[in-house]
Amino acid sequence: MPIAFLFIGLVAGVFGGFFGIGGATVIVPLLVFGFGFSQHQAQGTTLAAMIPPIGLLAAWRYYSQGQVNVPTAVFIAVGFFFGGYLGAHFAGKVPDELLKKLFGVFLLAVSLRLIFIK
Repeated sequence: MPIAFLFIGLVAGVFGGFFGIGGATVIVPLLVFGFGFSQHQAQGTTLAAMIPPIGLLAAWRYYSQGQVNVPTAVFIAVGFFFGGYLGAHFAGKVPDELLKKLFGVFLLAVSLRLIFIK
């Protein structure tokens, strides 16, 4: 099982480095559908896994190519720090099935926007 989780991390890392995504769109669904995690467990595990490597190497590559606006990233990180706490607080109050559906609607809305809107 640890090898499978390592593989999930590798795939999420590739997607994160390539598209700027990985945790929510790769790890959470794999943990829910592939390993039977609840939506809450998958989200919590994903957030815990992202703490150390949250894209340091990928961000470094983009930075070395002049593709990182550092002041903007700092402000986003501070907002993300506090927003993550609030989001986790509210998610804990939502039933698992509803959270799963809300997550799916969010991903669908983003997908449709990327596909059909310029």
